[in-house]
Amino acid sequence: MKNDLFLLNRYLVDANIVLECNDSVQFTRKIPDETVQLIITSPPYNIGKAYETQVSIQDYMNTQTELINELVRTLRPDGSICWQIGNYIENSEVFPLDIYYYPIFKEAGLKLRNRIIWHFGHGLHASKRFSGRYETMLWFTKTDNYVFNLDEVRVSSKYPNKRHYKGEKKGELSGNPRGKNPSDFWGKIQEDFDSGMWDIPNVKANHVEKTDHPCQFPVELVERCVLALTNENDIVLDPYAGVASSLVAAVMHNRKALGVDRAEEYIKIGEERIQQLIKGTLKTRQIGKPVHEPTGKEKITQVPIEWLQLERSAYK
Repeated sequence: MKNDLFLLNRYLVDANIVLECNDSVQFTRKIPDETVQLIITSPPYNIGKAYETQVSIQDYMNTQTELINELVRTLRPDGSICWQIGNYIENSEVFPLDIYYYPIFKEAGLKLRNRIIWHFGHGLHASKRFSGRYETMLWFTKTDNYVFNLDEVRVSSKYPNKRHYKGEKKGELSGNPRGKNPSDFWGKIQEDFDSGMWDIPNVKANHVEKTDHPCQFPVELVERCVLALTNENDIVLDPYAGVASSLVAAVMHNRKALGVDRAEEYIKIGEERIQQLIKGTLKTRQIGKPVHEPTGKEKITQVPIEWLQLERSAYK
């Protein structure tokens, strides 16, 4: 048994891509300590979607605590967790899940670096409250010494040629020539993009990345975290992989990707998307692109096929 576990651990760490149909906790237990650089996911919101069974808010958080403790164990000392979450609704009352999650991560010893607001313009229309148009991403690190590649995700400055008008730096550029920090408000609309906020539409019917998954992660949202919080060949893990958007974003930028989901139909779609990425036929929305109507000429990403190997674990 010990040798089998060792071989499985080597498989998870050494393979470029692992996508498995399994329970998230069971899968994560097979990953060695301190090997994953970035854990990024959008967990089920406990709102009764087809892929989840709705339970009480306390029971839901108890199950999440078990998984989070396992995830923290696998995280490298300089690694990060990005936990994108919305609201739990019961009898028209809103329970903001990021508030419930924060003490769990804090108890596990993690430190919150940003509470990122992801704003989008389309979604379900409410009748008894204002329609929700944003969700949050909690970015935690394990230690104070963490990977943060800000230059990889800078956005264009509104006034790139602005210069100091007095003092020792008079006449020199006042901003970073590589662009500015994108801030912790990742916007959707054109005006926000022009002012330097991140433009990330949610995946709805006309989105170029849309599949059969009802709550699909936009690849661009993951891309920014992958670029900022990891280096090439690092391991990116999504414990609720869905249709493998996180894995796609990781592989696009030469990172290793681990993913698990208990829904067989989504695993199959995820495998197809990764194969399309390898073949150069997968369409994704280009990072930082202003909002537009799909034209059929969206970005197609080609990854060197020799770098990749699509693995589907035989361990269930």
